[in-house]
Amino acid sequence: MSRLFDARDTLVRLILLDLSGLSYLIFGGGHGGTPVAGTTQWVLAGAAFAGTLLLHRRPLVSLVVQAALLAAAFALVDDATINIVGASWMLFEVTMWAGRLRTVGWCVALVAAVHVSDTITDPIGQLRSNLFGLTAVIGLPLLAGMVVRTTRELGRQAAERVVEEQRRHESESRAARADERNAIARELHDVVAHHVASMVLRVGVARHVLPGLDPKAAEVFDDVHRSGTTALADLRRLVGVLRDPDGVRGDAALTAIDPSALPAALDGAVETARRGGLVVDAEVSGPLAALDAVRGLAVLRLTQEALTNVAKHAGTTAHARLIVAVTADRVEWEVSDDGGPGVTEPAPPGGGHGIIGMRERVEVLGGELEAGPYGNGWRVRTALPGAA
Repeated sequence: MSRLFDARDTLVRLILLDLSGLSYLIFGGGHGGTPVAGTTQWVLAGAAFAGTLLLHRRPLVSLVVQAALLAAAFALVDDATINIVGASWMLFEVTMWAGRLRTVGWCVALVAAVHVSDTITDPIGQLRSNLFGLTAVIGLPLLAGMVVRTTRELGRQAAERVVEEQRRHESESRAARADERNAIARELHDVVAHHVASMVLRVGVARHVLPGLDPKAAEVFDDVHRSGTTALADLRRLVGVLRDPDGVRGDAALTAIDPSALPAALDGAVETARRGGLVVDAEVSGPLAALDAVRGLAVLRLTQEALTNVAKHAGTTAHARLIVAVTADRVEWEVSDDGGPGVTEPAPPGGGHGIIGMRERVEVLGGELEAGPYGNGWRVRTALPGAA
């Protein structure tokens, strides 16, 4: 119904109405199928047809024209059916689209006055005999127009309620996510960050109190202390993001990083893996510092996680290869390994939580992570689209 009586299809409806009237004039006929429409009736009908088409965007003006033609038809011809239908149909159009119901009331009064004027010679007798017809030509279009008008208004109200319900649901979801973030932030701060800080402190104390510490052991202590300090700083930054997610764009897990610091941070991740025993060949090409903060962090976190997985599954003496290629519209990243001299733990085919986290991070940025066997080892790679 909403499509049938859409305002955009008014001209189509009126063309069909005019064609129906034209068929009535041509084929309505009298005895033997001979047309009974005279010249005057054709002139009035033609004016009615033209008026509906030319004024299809102005139903109120069109109704006034049709009412005037109807009054003329009552006075000049015996069969005013065409003009009666024209006035009634335009009353239907006005009822559907008038901005105020008062306008509809005035239009009803106009059409009713024209019909009543036809009974001026015998007002009592003709009005009684045509009472049913008057109800049909005014009441039915008025009723049909009000039904369409009410249906359209109810549909609009239902759509508004759906939108309001969606907004309320989104608001409740945001509040629930905020509560969950606050709970995670409290746990990270009160439990994880506390223990990491304690370990960093104890490693620092041990580094200074142990007499005659072997240089290699001292290097290990220093490395553990640096790693713990970095982890503590990341935890504190993550806690801040969880408590105030408006500070970063997109998902709260995507903490920003200064793009200019990315090359040094990536070198640091590679050096950390090398200090752990891995042999890492790094091939970095393109303007790495030109990456936006979110993609830069993704490259760094993917590298850290992938190299950690190499050490875990292929052994700390494995040979790994890092490839980062930055172009104008994409970032290609890959880490592969040779399997090492002996696999300490089989690489998971679908990935553990590390692979899952890497895949989620990549998908947020519109990429797709590939992970699977590669020669005797394992390879993970992706191509991240450039920032929009």
